[in-house]
Amino acid sequence: MSFQAYLDNIKAKTGKTPQEFKVLAEKKGFLKPGVKAGEIVAWLTEDFDLGHGHAMAIVNTLKSATQPKLSVEEPVNKHFSGNKSSWRVTYRPQEAASYHHAGQIEQLLF
Repeated sequence: MSFQAYLDNIKAKTGKTPQEFKVLAEKKGFLKPGVKAGEIVAWLTEDFDLGHGHAMAIVNTLKSATQPKLSVEEPVNKHFSGNKSSWRVTYRPQEAASYHHAGQIEQLLF
């Protein structure tokens, strides 16, 4: 089952979209830092009768909505930091090739 299928099934069962769950979760304080997924799953299970998988799909949308968006470079920079920084030079050609079609090759090489 695709992620979108999970969201479609949740909408069919509850009548609510992920955006509507976000508003409800915010009112309940679930979007604050430090809130565990289990707390949100328990709420969704109790109030909306969602199973664990469907509840986790909503948790995923809530968490991704509150996380800062990373640039393309940030995860790669994190991976090739410290002792692994010398390996970055071997990754550059593959990285450049993967961005070629997106028109970003000049940005990566210069």
